[in-house]
Amino acid sequence: DNPGNPNNDHLIFSKGHASPLLYSMFKAAGAISDEELMTLRKFGSRLEGHPTPVLPWVDVATGSLGQGLPIGVGIALAGKYLDKLPYHIWVLLGDSEMAEGSIWEAFDHASYYKLDNLVGILDCNRLGQRGQTMWGWNTAVYEARAKAFGWNAIVIDGHNYDQINQAYSQALQTQGSPTLIIAKTIKGKGVSFLENKEGWHGKALSEEQEEQALNELHPVRSMTFPVQKPAQGQLPQEAAKKAVELPRYGEKDAVATRKAYGDALKALGAANPDVIALDGEVSNSTYAEEFAKAFPDRFFEQFIAEQQLVSAAVGMSVRHKIPFASTFAAFFTRAYDFIRMAAISRANIRLSGSHAGVSIGEDGPSQMALEDLSMMRAVYGSTVVYPSDPNQTAQLVALMAEHNGIVYMRTTREKTSVLYSPDEEFTIGGSKVVRQSENDRLTVVAAGITLHEALKAYDQLKSQRVTIRVIDAYSVKPMDEETLLAAAAEAGDKFIVVEDHWPEGGLGDAVLEVFTHRDGPLPQIVKLAVQSMPGSGTADQLMEEAGISAHSIVEAVNALLQRK
Repeated sequence: DNPGNPNNDHLIFSKGHASPLLYSMFKAAGAISDEELMTLRKFGSRLEGHPTPVLPWVDVATGSLGQGLPIGVGIALAGKYLDKLPYHIWVLLGDSEMAEGSIWEAFDHASYYKLDNLVGILDCNRLGQRGQTMWGWNTAVYEARAKAFGWNAIVIDGHNYDQINQAYSQALQTQGSPTLIIAKTIKGKGVSFLENKEGWHGKALSEEQEEQALNELHPVRSMTFPVQKPAQGQLPQEAAKKAVELPRYGEKDAVATRKAYGDALKALGAANPDVIALDGEVSNSTYAEEFAKAFPDRFFEQFIAEQQLVSAAVGMSVRHKIPFASTFAAFFTRAYDFIRMAAISRANIRLSGSHAGVSIGEDGPSQMALEDLSMMRAVYGSTVVYPSDPNQTAQLVALMAEHNGIVYMRTTREKTSVLYSPDEEFTIGGSKVVRQSENDRLTVVAAGITLHEALKAYDQLKSQRVTIRVIDAYSVKPMDEETLLAAAAEAGDKFIVVEDHWPEGGLGDAVLEVFTHRDGPLPQIVKLAVQSMPGSGTADQLMEEAGISAHSIVEAVNALLQRK
C-alpha cells in the first residue's frame, strides 16, 4: 500500500512478456481491481504489454530481454553499500534471455560485489518464442555456470510449493553471495493442449479453448492474499546538502573538458551525498577518478562492461540516487538499447562520454565517437550538452545533477583554452553568441572542439575584413531556437555548422531542424562534418583532413558568401 517505502523489496520481471502474471499478482494483493485487470494491453491502460513504471509498483521498464538482472545489480549495490537497508531484489528471468551477454555481466558484478541481497529466479520452462531454448531443461548447465560465477545456486521443481518456499528461505539466509533459484517448469502446465507444446507464443485462445483450459485448471475465481510488511530499517543519517563550490579556471589555463568534468563531479560529491559515480574502467581518462579518490564509498567500478554500467546507473536512480556514469563516448554505443530502455523507465541518469571525434588523434577510429550526438539526441526526452571550455563544463555538470531524464555530456580529450569566466551562466537549452557585430554576413555554429576552430577562423576572416557571427551551441538538445532565428534574421540567413561527428543526426541536423519549424524558406546551411573514415594522426592533421579545421571553415565561409 506504500510503493515509496524505502524498506520495500524490489521485484523485477526481467522476462517482461510475463506481465499478465505480474498484474494478476497486483490484483491478488489488492493493488488493482478486477475491472482494471481486464484492461490489459488496451489503449490508455496502465497494464501495458510489458511492465513500465506507469504503475507505481514497477521500478523499471522491461521487455528488452537481458536487462532486469543488470538493473537489479544496481539496486542491490545501493541497498548493500549506500542505503544499508534489509530489502532484497528479486528478479524473474526467462531461460531464453540467459543467452544475453548482459546477463553474464550482471552475474560477474553481483558476485564481485557480494550482493547477497539479490535473488534471481530462473523460469526454466524449455520453450522460447520459436522452439526450444539453448539448454532446454538442462538445469545442471545453469547451476554449474551460476556456481562458477560465485553464486549460490538452488535447483527446484518450479511447481512444488514446498521447494519454492524452502528456496526463498535459503536465499534470504545466504550471506556473501547472490542466489539463483533455477526452477524447472513446464510451460502451459495443467492444460492438456498447451502443456509443453511449441507454437503458442503470443497466441490467444479461442472461446472454446478458454473454456476447456479453465475446466482443466479448476481455477479460483477470486484470489486475495495479505502482503507481508517490509522489515523496518533506518536510512543512514547523511550529511546535509551544501552549496556546490565548482572549480574555477583562469583565462591562461589550458584544461580538457574531460578533466573539468572530473573536477566538477568531485565538487558535486562534496555538496550532495546522493551523487554517485560509476565508470567503465577508464576513470583515469574520463577523470571520474577525481570523485573516486575523494568518495570511494560512492564510486562503483563497473569494469569493461558498458551495458552493466548503464544498468547500474538506472538501478541507482530507482533508489533516488544521482548517478553519473562515464566511459569513452564510442563505447556507449554498446549500451544503446539500455539507454533507450532507461528512457522508457523514466530513469534519471547522467552519462559522460569522453574521447569524442577525430580530435582524439593517434588512437584511431575504433576509439573515436562519431555517432554519439546522433544516437543520444534520438533517445526520448534526452538532453545533450557539449561544452567547449572547463568553466562551462563545470556549470553544466552541476545542471545535469538537477535535470531529470537521460542527460548526456560529450567531452573532449585535448586540452583547450578557457573561453568563459567562472561566473558566466549557462542553461540547458541555451547557447552563447561569442562573436558578433552589426555587419555579420553569416553565422558559424559550433560546439566543443570545433568552437575553438571557429574562433581561429573568425580571426583569419576578420583580417580579410569579413565579419561573421559565431555561436557556441553547447546545448545540442534542446537547441536555443531563439538565438538561431535571430542570427538568421540579422546575419544574412546563411549558416555553416561545424562538428567533429558524422554528418548524420548531429549538430548540423539539430540546427537544420530548428528552421523546419519556421515559416518561409530554409536558410542556406552548409554542414562541415567528418565525411570519410579517419585513421591515426595528430588532432590537427585529422581535423584538417576531415574538413573541420579553421582553414576549412574559412574556405567554406568564402564559398558560401559567393553563392547567390
